[in-house]
Amino acid sequence: MFGDYEAQRHWMEITYNLPAEDWYRNSSKNDLMYWGLDYPPLTAYHSLICGYVANWINPDWVKLNESRGFESYEHKLFMRYTVLVADILIYIPAVVVFCNTCLHSLDKLQQVSVAAVMLLYPGVILIDYGHFQYNCVSLGFTLWAVISLSAGYDLIGSMMFCFALNYKQMELYHAMPFFCYLLGGCCFDKKENR
Repeated sequence: MFGDYEAQRHWMEITYNLPAEDWYRNSSKNDLMYWGLDYPPLTAYHSLICGYVANWINPDWVKLNESRGFESYEHKLFMRYTVLVADILIYIPAVVVFCNTCLHSLDKLQQVSVAAVMLLYPGVILIDYGHFQYNCVSLGFTLWAVISLSAGYDLIGSMMFCFALNYKQMELYHAMPFFCYLLGGCCFDKKENR
């Protein structure tokens, strides 16, 4: 039954062709047993944006119930470009800002080295560009949350982490440290902690 590529392509098909209230409902137009949309809403809206672009380029890529199993070199290239655009808009700026602000005690060469390791980590590249998982979107939002919290902007940091969590449920792995940090901020005077 295909793989991650078809799941992401199918989610573009579903979100583009159906109203939002039907994205998570089983129906004759949306068979949830066939790669049903099982990621949080922000992922669905990302799929919708990609679906609009896909339809503009080639409507066959997102034809409802007719494009199942569709695969072409051009569409895979399109999918890889969607990952690249997401990286450019969210993950890469977060890495650069994180290295410049949170790692300011390191010299520039060390900051560049850390940024290179974060941006060129093979696991993320293979998963995102090979399986179209868009992990860098949720990781980017999480990094923006860390940057905001470290700068004392707890509300913005909380919002960024909520975006990360509403993009991918895998960010639940990072929920406990955020919870503890924010709870500590409520229980103790911040001046005492710094």
